[in-house]
Amino acid sequence: MSSYEVNFDGLVGLTHHYAGLSFGNVASTNNKNQLANPKSAALQGLWKMKTLADMGFKQGVLPPQERPCITTLRTLGFTGSDAQVIAQVAKRSPKLLSAVSSASSMWVANAATVSPSSDTLDGKVHFTVANLNNKFHRSIEADTTGRALQAIFNQSTHFSHHNALPQQAVFGDEGAANHNRLCSDYGGAGVELFVYGRKAFGGDIEPQKYPARQTFEASDAVARLHQLDPGNRVFIQQNPDVIDQGVFHNDVISVSNGPVLFYHELAFLNQQTAFAELTEKLALQGTQFVPICVPLAKVSLADAVSTYLFNSQLLTKADGTMVIIVPQEVENNSRTWAYLNELINSGCPINEVKVFDLRESMRNGGGPACLRLRVALKEQELAACNQGVLMNDNLYNSLTDWVERHYRDRLSEQDLADPQLLIENRSALDALTKILDLGSIYPFQL
Repeated sequence: MSSYEVNFDGLVGLTHHYAGLSFGNVASTNNKNQLANPKSAALQGLWKMKTLADMGFKQGVLPPQERPCITTLRTLGFTGSDAQVIAQVAKRSPKLLSAVSSASSMWVANAATVSPSSDTLDGKVHFTVANLNNKFHRSIEADTTGRALQAIFNQSTHFSHHNALPQQAVFGDEGAANHNRLCSDYGGAGVELFVYGRKAFGGDIEPQKYPARQTFEASDAVARLHQLDPGNRVFIQQNPDVIDQGVFHNDVISVSNGPVLFYHELAFLNQQTAFAELTEKLALQGTQFVPICVPLAKVSLADAVSTYLFNSQLLTKADGTMVIIVPQEVENNSRTWAYLNELINSGCPINEVKVFDLRESMRNGGGPACLRLRVALKEQELAACNQGVLMNDNLYNSLTDWVERHYRDRLSEQDLADPQLLIENRSALDALTKILDLGSIYPFQL
């Protein structure tokens, strides 16, 4: 029976702008108040999806969210027509308007944590929507994210959906950005590696400058919800010192695929103990753990963060070797590019590199890995998905045309006060739900 890893990429939303909302994300902060190009951002993401699909990889699409989020503003006491609500917020709290207009849902690595059916006791694919409660602008995404996932993975015989964990700091959950899975085959049993930044109930050292967004308690709860056997899970703490240097998620310092974990020398605490456990549990499944450590002497943390070398995708090609998908910034940095070329000629499983221009997303702090949610599916599970979201030539052409018709090619924070932007957003999303066959998933449609 065939099995696949399907990468579901997030479509960049119409209100993509640079507001510096993500404290701890260096790129987000550094590019605050720059002029954004939502149309270019969406087209860059679509090109990556189409190119990977053309290379033979399974590729899906996840929709953006309705922004500005009028529902949230009404819960905060703003009243009147939608246009009046926007005008009030723009006058009284423009930063709030920016937050509820964020297009951050494009980074669907934070949409949810996913466990494939081979790992779960009930034999279903499990999804837990991330609460993202460390950042207000992201914490308002969960409801729509849940509806979108349920519209795509809509057959209960194959898929099990869980609501976001309680919106409280003890259970801070950032989704798949802090979750890796190692296996010999996507359809076989694997070991899920949960990476956390701190223990909310104490017991570990924590970062001092930037927040540790993922708690052990959240990761532990997700593992229980997904009915993971203890033999299918390992927990490891991210190094708090690297969090304080801008590594706000694990996917900024490591990435996995199959039996390979590609990681920076300084990525984890207590690495030896966790890797020994990982090695042992994979061996019981007949899989040899393949760690690829990038030494500090080759790639500094500053270079890792500025180029997003680790916020990459590792994809298995037909011959069993791997290609690494990186942003243009990696090639533009002589040190990271030299290291990658050394790597692909070293005889390790990674023997090819492919570069993409994702400048609009990168300037807001998200690279190739941020833009995709990995879902390992067996053949019958893939067939049970909503086929309207799977990338092919027709869908690419439809979505490209949709972007060209609905998106602005420049957007500043001041433009968010324009009530016409909400009308444009709703019109575009209404058309999108028809293209992707999603039904009614947005607040204005319910």
